[in-house]
Amino acid sequence: MKKAPQLDANGKRRFGMRDCVAYAAGDLGCNMSFALKGTMSIFWTQFMGMDLWYALLLIIVQVWDAINDPLIGSIVDSDKHQYKRNKFLSYIWVGSIGLIVGGACCFLPFPNAPVWAKAIIFIAGYVVWDAFYTVANVPYGSLLGLISQDVKDRASLSAWRSVGSIFGNMLPMVILPFIIYDENDNLIGERVFIAAFIMGILGFICFQFMIRNTEIRVDENITLKEETPKFNVFKAFANFIKNRPAVGATIAAMGMFIGMQGAATAVTVVFQSYYKNVQISGLIQLFAMIPIVCFTPLARKMVAKFGKKELATFGSICSVIAALGLFIIFPNNTGLDLALYVVFQLIYSLGLGIYSTVSWAMMGDAIDYNEWKTGNREEGTVYSLHSFFRKLAQGIGPALVLVIMVALDYVGENEGNQVWEVAVSMRYLVAATYLFSAILQFIGLALVYNLDKKTLDTMTTALSRDVEADDLLVYSSAEDNDNLI
Repeated sequence: MKKAPQLDANGKRRFGMRDCVAYAAGDLGCNMSFALKGTMSIFWTQFMGMDLWYALLLIIVQVWDAINDPLIGSIVDSDKHQYKRNKFLSYIWVGSIGLIVGGACCFLPFPNAPVWAKAIIFIAGYVVWDAFYTVANVPYGSLLGLISQDVKDRASLSAWRSVGSIFGNMLPMVILPFIIYDENDNLIGERVFIAAFIMGILGFICFQFMIRNTEIRVDENITLKEETPKFNVFKAFANFIKNRPAVGATIAAMGMFIGMQGAATAVTVVFQSYYKNVQISGLIQLFAMIPIVCFTPLARKMVAKFGKKELATFGSICSVIAALGLFIIFPNNTGLDLALYVVFQLIYSLGLGIYSTVSWAMMGDAIDYNEWKTGNREEGTVYSLHSFFRKLAQGIGPALVLVIMVALDYVGENEGNQVWEVAVSMRYLVAATYLFSAILQFIGLALVYNLDKKTLDTMTTALSRDVEADDLLVYSSAEDNDNLI
């Protein structure tokens, strides 16, 4: 006989591990597609032979992001259709289908095509992928604030989202280098296309698991005003700019992705031409994730004791220190150099892990802050604008780093055979990119984000009182109607 689920005071399934695992599966699904973005620069510079053309095209497609993310976020917010389960889950379902082919469209292998044809292939493929990714990812990020209002529950969801992200990155990070590179450390483009398609299917399976196991406990249509104003995307954008927690969390996220995505191409070249072993790059990056894995189970208790802002700021300081250590290099002793690289990567990942495990909960709090200050939640718009700036960093970061790489005499057609001076320059460039990333995280978390532990408690209490008052008003109105009848 099937055991009946335990219910909370509102008749919803009580929050528990099922919610955490389901939410982790969602980010696992996202990263089955997103993780391959780190391979995109190598694919288009070394296999497709685009170099600076790729940097230009990558900036151009961010114009689509500028339209795509806020547009889809506003569509989600203004959509009043009553779905069988939930409108956010319905949008995720549609996006998960499109990602099966969307990711593969970014890696169509036609290296002998003319430059103009390659440009069309890249832009068309990226637009298709990005549209479906946004349809899935923006509502997914908005769900965190709707699964539970409890601060500890949100911390758990954010930590488990990081777990999903870790495993979503581990598969391509560890396995792909052994599959998509030959014995001379050169990329085999056709294999990247096949891998992208398979990962799209795996992502779809993860999303379906999440959809079937997610319980919505917070009414996304609740308003704190008697009259609901007509949705205005420009006003929502203005509210976002005034939302210090959202802006601070976004600056920090941009810094994180400039480090992760911006340095990705340079890191690959370092292992190709500096350490002369691209296959171990995934294993070393996997090893660097150990601190994140170790910290994740502690996140809930640490948040309760110290607060999300306080923890994340400490993590950014660790990353700054580690990035400075990465400037210590020994070009004449790459064995010792590799050992130091691994040690400082561990410390850098510890700082990044501390921040990443609470980053999504911080955005959930930023959405609450928007409701606290304006009376409107606007989950889709706030998160989509956050997502837009993250994507901007994911595009502009790699593009600028690639321009610097070319200025330092990097030649994509040389693949894994860059001259030694270029290889050394790439090693310094990786350290500089990580340092810039860590400093940007510190600025966003320590100087801009203003929801410390005390302020967060005040906001949560105020919102709870407003909701109780709103419920009482609805109850009183209903009672008055009954008396009239």
